Amino acid sequence: MSERDLLTSCVHCGFCLEVCPTYQLSGDENNSPRGRLRLWREESEGRLAADPWTVEYTKDCVGCLACEPACPANVPYGEILEQTRHQQVSTGRVRPAAALRLAAWLAARPGLFGLAMIPMRLLRRWNAIPHRQMFAGRPSITLTTAQYAQRLMAEHQPTGPRVALLTGCLMEAVFREINFATVRVLIENNVQVVIPGDQGCCGAMQEHLGLDGVDALREQNRSVFRAASVDAVVANSSGCGLATGKALSGDLPVKDVLSFLGEIGLTGRAQRERRARVYVDLPCHLVHGQRSPGIPAAVLDATGYAWSLAPQAKDCCGSGGVYHLQRPENSREILEKKSAFLNTAAGDPVILATSNHVCMMQWASAGRSGLVTRPYDVKHVIQLLDPGEQFRVSRGPGRAT
Repeated sequence: MSERDLLTSCVHCGFCLEVCPTYQLSGDENNSPRGRLRLWREESEGRLAADPWTVEYTKDCVGCLACEPACPANVPYGEILEQTRHQQVSTGRVRPAAALRLAAWLAARPGLFGLAMIPMRLLRRWNAIPHRQMFAGRPSITLTTAQYAQRLMAEHQPTGPRVALLTGCLMEAVFREINFATVRVLIENNVQVVIPGDQGCCGAMQEHLGLDGVDALREQNRSVFRAASVDAVVANSSGCGLATGKALSGDLPVKDVLSFLGEIGLTGRAQRERRARVYVDLPCHLVHGQRSPGIPAAVLDATGYAWSLAPQAKDCCGSGGVYHLQRPENSREILEKKSAFLNTAAGDPVILATSNHVCMMQWASAGRSGLVTRPYDVKHVIQLLDPGEQFRVSRGPGRAT
């Protein structure tokens, strides 16, 4: 279907207005899904000359996709947004910042990206954080997730479902301790983990920026994962999972790793400190993009922590892929409202848990930028399930313990 055909599907009912973060900020009809669709359609039909304001309203869109499940006409807003961003870049109306173009170029070359990010991994290990959206961690400096998974697979020899783990570009280059935790949790639960060495970037960054190369990246991963002989591809980043799901649609199921664990059942952790409290935020690209009901309660119970959904758990945090870098003022304002509860939230310690690394960066920035003034930790839910760097396999035919 052409972009023009897609644009005619909006019935202008306005149901998208109450879920759109930028409309809620501005009150500007043009800064809503309905308003943007009208501007894009009028330009497409020649009734509106190419206008810089249309570009600005397009840039203002977070891309959270909350409008899609709210839409009774099932307008594929995300698909239209992707096409519009690419059209505006390809015709020269928009030129993404040079730093973002460089980041996208590196992301499409995972080996080089991993080498380039060695200093960042070191800084994170040393807790010498150079940017407000970074947070401390203990990523491996030289050992890759593929090498680590191969080592644990040989040691523990699980016999259950066979999955391919999407390691991601930014996740692997900067936050690979989350990948390592994912491998441990899967293998502990008797899942065979395969990591194709020639998998590439999912294309989400290029898609967010409107750059060329998305189709080539999707085709590369389609070829790689088809040949992996697995039951499913699992992702520990909702944005990457959404993008890879587009690439493999009709070929191979792509599942959020926490949803997958909820399906197969999982080993739980012992009860944690009673005063600790976990507040769970649900990434937009999980609940709106992938249309998931959320993170299974059984998975959250298995962390051993007392937990509850964060207030406004299904609302956008303002990260939006690269939105927090392109529109930092809007992003901060969206986060300010959503993160305010952490200042008075019960618990010691307080943990904000989610399932997307870019959302983790956004939540970490709430403290470093002064929006939240009390201590709190930011974790991926998979880290709360992690058995730790050392675990043994039971002698029986079941799962690792």
